[in-house]
Parts: sequence; structure tokens; C-alpha cells
Amino acid sequence: MTTLRRELAYFLGAIRFFTRLPVPAWVGHSTEALDASARYFPAVGLIVGALAALVYLAARQFWPLPLAVLLSMAATIYATGAFHEDGLSDATDGLGGGWDKLRILAIMKDSRVGSYGVVALWLGLTAKFAALVAFAPAHAPWALIAGHAVSRYASTVLLATMIYVREDQESKAKPLATKLSGGGLAVATAFAALGLLPLLCLFPWPGALAGCLAAALATLWLAAKFRRWLGGYTGDCLGAVQQVAEIAFYLGLLAAWPG
Repeated sequence: MTTLRRELAYFLGAIRFFTRLPVPAWVGHSTEALDASARYFPAVGLIVGALAALVYLAARQFWPLPLAVLLSMAATIYATGAFHEDGLSDATDGLGGGWDKLRILAIMKDSRVGSYGVVALWLGLTAKFAALVAFAPAHAPWALIAGHAVSRYASTVLLATMIYVREDQESKAKPLATKLSGGGLAVATAFAALGLLPLLCLFPWPGALAGCLAAALATLWLAAKFRRWLGGYTGDCLGAVQQVAEIAFYLGLLAAWPG
């Protein structure tokens, strides 16, 4: 297999792992391929963000702004199967209800949703909706694309800097448990930067910087909690970081250029 075809397979494997979007039948399945696919996490964010932007723009032709935002959010949830929202809920339940590492991990693995998880989901979705409604209609599509790419890059940073702490073979992030290499992180960085490029071209650069800084602070805060209570990350932790970093990114953008 040529290098280009192999990288394409890794990219399509990332789409299959992180979303419900269809991929060609020739894309194989292996632990090695799934390990390598982590470098394309922000690239998947570009696709999901672009889908959200297209739904937003289409909906704006027929319905008011709040409905356009709501439909764009629904499109991303459908495309990803609420993969990251589920992680946010489980991680919050675990950290909120557990008192040591084993108990926290057990709560995270439980398929039932607790009160902490419900509150986290409500706050997360409400904050995202409120932030996106606050953007000017011309700004929102670009914010969506950048937000989905940058927030997935935030999760990728955990893959490169922290260790995976679950030992069971059936956990959702087990295929990504190999620590991301420096080269893989560089690829992820390039795709995250690509998501930011339209913002840097169309709007003052402090806005993009403020968004990235807010996402970075949110990531560092969660990473410190995961390191303190778990000694590393789980798949649920990655989902939680993606959701919180996305919201923080929007808040940073709004702080720098509101409306």
C-alpha cells in the first residue's frame, strides 16, 4: 500500500470511528490503523463543522436564527452519534460521584446517566446554543468549522501528553490508547490551523487567538482534574474535553468580537 493510500485509509478510519458517516468498503480495520487515525481527529472536526455550517446556512433561508442554530447542533449530534456528548455526561458523573480512581472509572462505565451527567449535558448544550445564537449570521458558519476542529485538537493533545488508564479491552478509546507521536501531533496541528484560517483571513486575529486561549485553558483545567483523580485519560475524558473546549472556543471568540 502506498503512503498516500495508507494515509487516506487512516483518515477514512477516523471518520468511521468518530462519526456515523459512511466510508468506502475497502477501508480496513486494525488496531494499528485506529492508532494512526487519531492524527486526523481535527480533520474529522473540519468535516463535522462544515456539515453544521451547511445546515445552518440552509436553515437560515427558511427559519429564524435560533432554529438554524438548533438544527446545526442536531446535525452534528446525529453525525457523531452523540459520541462526545456521551463522554461529557459519563465523565461528569464519574468525577462528580466517585471518590477514588476505581469508583470513578466504574461510574463512567455504567450505561445509566446520573444527575451530574444530566446537568452537564443540559448546561453544555444550552451554553453552546446561547453562544452560537450570539454570533452574527455571517460569523457563525466559520465559528462552527473552527470550533469543531480546534476542540478535537484539544482532545488530541491529551492523546499525545497523557496515558490511557483503562485496562478493559472493550472501552471506547482502547483503539487509541497508543500515545500519539510528535509527527502525528504535527498533522493534527495542521488540520486545526486549517480550521482557523478563514477566521484569520476574514476577522481580526485577536478573536481567533482569544478562542484558542479559552479552549487551551479549558483543556488544561480538565487535564489537571483527570491527572489528579485518574492518573490519565479515558475515552469519556476525550469526549468531555472536546465538548468543553468547543464551548470555551466560542466564548473566547465572542469576548474578542461579539456579534
